[in-house]
Amino acid sequence: MTITQPDLSVFETLESEVRSYCRAWPTVFDRARGSRMYDEDGHAYLDFFAGAGSLNYGHNNPVLKRALIDYLERDGVTHGLDMSTGAKRAFLQTFQDLVLRPRDLPYKVMFPGPTGTNAVESALKLARKVKGREAIVSFTNAFHGMSLGSLAVTGNAFKRAGAGIPLVHGTPMPFDNYFEGKVPDFLWFERLLEDQGSGLNKPAAVIVESVQGEGGINVARPEWLRALAELCERQDMLLIVDDIQMGCGRTGAFFSFEESGIVPDIVTVSKSISGYGLPMSLCLFKPELDIWEPGEHNGTFRGNNPAFVTATAALETYWADGSAMEKQTRARGEQVEQGLISITEENLADIKEYRGRGLVWGIEFKDPERAGQICARAFELGLLVETSGPQSEVVKLLPALTITPEELDEGLSILARAVRETA
Repeated sequence: MTITQPDLSVFETLESEVRSYCRAWPTVFDRARGSRMYDEDGHAYLDFFAGAGSLNYGHNNPVLKRALIDYLERDGVTHGLDMSTGAKRAFLQTFQDLVLRPRDLPYKVMFPGPTGTNAVESALKLARKVKGREAIVSFTNAFHGMSLGSLAVTGNAFKRAGAGIPLVHGTPMPFDNYFEGKVPDFLWFERLLEDQGSGLNKPAAVIVESVQGEGGINVARPEWLRALAELCERQDMLLIVDDIQMGCGRTGAFFSFEESGIVPDIVTVSKSISGYGLPMSLCLFKPELDIWEPGEHNGTFRGNNPAFVTATAALETYWADGSAMEKQTRARGEQVEQGLISITEENLADIKEYRGRGLVWGIEFKDPERAGQICARAFELGLLVETSGPQSEVVKLLPALTITPEELDEGLSILARAVRETA
């Protein structure tokens, strides 16, 4: 594919140096549909990024777009704070009927603000309010957001350094397989909790991702999550599952923790809950934890009614028929795994391992610089993939759940070529 130099001058001169994704993909995107994006010159790019997981149903999904256009054309309420609106009522009822009740989940629903880090901040605040304690335990290589409370439970040193102030009241513990099976699960954590001389303040809660996306596609085993839930119950700590990137069907089931059989006390959801890339997030929690005073946590844009409309349409379209979406995602995931097996076998000297669940996968390279080189070459070949991990050593695959088998094969073929051509 021949790529002409786009006009990036206004971005380079006026936009802040903090911009990042545009540096990896130096073109000007103009339109998108399904699993493809197109730049101003008409070049097509197969999207294995999906808005960092916010486009599980693809770009401009026609069913969701129709619902949104109809709502806007009849002058439906756009901005509503936390006022009661028809769009919000329809979403809440649909979410209860299609997601919560079939899974026997008793959660209350809170709209904390439109982004994932808003949901995490509200979860941490609520846990501290309920338990009357300040400390929160998180895990190595975790990522929970870029605001100060979320950064305090995030592992990445580069992101933490951007805070500019001490990040306090958070303590990291080893994530699943951190010691490669050489140390029993939670040995260190439980010892600290029981030792009066450990210096660990009694935590209000533990926050965990079932699959660490930004941390390098680290997959927690179901038995590890069950043991964590049991530990939290024994030690009177709340369990928060951050399902912002891995929820809404990314790992197969609607919630990523379903396979383990646990019922977290608090769950954060964002990214693909709106289904259309519109900002929206939820904080879900057991009814007995709902001790908020009216207005104690709020936000101007927590009532994004267009997002309620597309979220309702997404649930009705993809989650009304039980397990069909889950089965399709698992089948697509098996297809990706077979592709990664072939790539790994062809590049045994370079690849440390591949790992994933559902439609989130990663390939870790022995040389951390390889991943970035492969993503750059993939872009030149018409594929959008990003890196993850503490050293950006993992090539991360995050295609839309609606991607076709043919598109998956095409993307995996491009990725295999990019790996070969950067060796």
